[in-house]
Amino acid sequence: MSNQTSDRKAPESRTAGSGPGGPADAAAPAAADAPALTLSRRRLLGTVGAAGAAGLVVGGAGGAIADAAVRGDAPTALTSVGATEIPFRAERVKHQAGITNPLQASGHIVAFDLAPDADRKAAAALLRRWSRTAEELMAGRTPDADTAIALDAGPSSLSVTFGLGHSFFDRTGLQKRRPVQLDPLPDFSADELDPKRSNGDLWIQIGADDALVAFHALRALQKDAAGGARLRWQMSGFNRTPGATARPMTARNLMGQIDGTNNPQPAEKDFDERIFVGRDADQEWMRGGSYAVVRRIRMLLDDWEKRSVHQQEKIIGRRKDNGAPLTGGSETTPMDLDKNAADGLPVIPADAHARIAAPESNQGAALLRRPFSYHDGFRDDGAPDAGLLFICWQADPLRAFTQLQRKLDRGDALSPFLRHEASGLYAVPPAATSGGYVGQPLLEG
Repeated sequence: MSNQTSDRKAPESRTAGSGPGGPADAAAPAAADAPALTLSRRRLLGTVGAAGAAGLVVGGAGGAIADAAVRGDAPTALTSVGATEIPFRAERVKHQAGITNPLQASGHIVAFDLAPDADRKAAAALLRRWSRTAEELMAGRTPDADTAIALDAGPSSLSVTFGLGHSFFDRTGLQKRRPVQLDPLPDFSADELDPKRSNGDLWIQIGADDALVAFHALRALQKDAAGGARLRWQMSGFNRTPGATARPMTARNLMGQIDGTNNPQPAEKDFDERIFVGRDADQEWMRGGSYAVVRRIRMLLDDWEKRSVHQQEKIIGRRKDNGAPLTGGSETTPMDLDKNAADGLPVIPADAHARIAAPESNQGAALLRRPFSYHDGFRDDGAPDAGLLFICWQADPLRAFTQLQRKLDRGDALSPFLRHEASGLYAVPPAATSGGYVGQPLLEG
């Protein structure tokens, strides 16, 4: 799983890595290129204090008293977690949300196939509905015929991102406008892909710092699809909640590794060139957009946890406690790939994940990793069905993800502990303009 992006503290710095994935977690100021966060106009009732919380837990009369006390209080401003709003339209942000924004605590990724009788006009109508609903939800407003699932919450950093799969262009008769970057990914030796949980005509990524807000968006968009598209697959994930650590820091993945140290940063001069499609792209409708590679990667946690910390560090190439490279320093210290130990062998082993995935080992190839962890219960043998919903962004998947994954496929020490079980590649157009919808230049151009 291409980790080059072990990351450095992504867009704010929650997309991280030195292991297979897992974003950083702390809430921090958005980077210059990232969409600004603003306070929503919505408000909600104040939270219950310690005594009130205890009453709610006890139940019965205690719960009723605490609930009455809350309802009797005058409304207070939303907390910072609930109040943050991510812009939807191009007037406020160049790219779709959910790419350079800090990672959220809860997320869903879902793919749809257009209905059998759907055509280009039907696809446009669906994307128009979805864009309208996403804009309302991301602003903390309630769409018509709403379920009231998140009625009391603010935007909670909700982001909704839309992508188009390779098959979308066949279904809509737009094959001549399909970018070559959407050519199917090659097969990799570690792949054990389930076609029922891969690909799809349309893809949606949802993220929010409140789980109910995230589910609310998923449910609303699913309802919008009725008659126009049918669900192909859906996966849910999570990250550390903003503010859960004493200071902003890179998150850990389910293997316990600090994960995301080397992500490209929006402040870097070549960031846009690496992550977003340039103005010289053949397909004009994709200029300012990006390509998302999505992989469901199960971690063999039982096998991993049998290894000593020393063995785990050799496999990754970084210290487990602080994420520093084995050659010394802190988490952000560059790896010294030429440093040898007293026995003459490289301090960072030749097959260490961090070494193989490093940009300097891949002609500078870089991608922006923005994953979620997942846990889907336990398998028949009792092993956790858990791992990474790996999502990475790049201007050209062939030069970024494919190049890195081929390298990892040939000798990454971490590969025996991973199983790639689902995959998808999607073209993600730029943000919708005022009054328009995502993908409009393609479908109406």
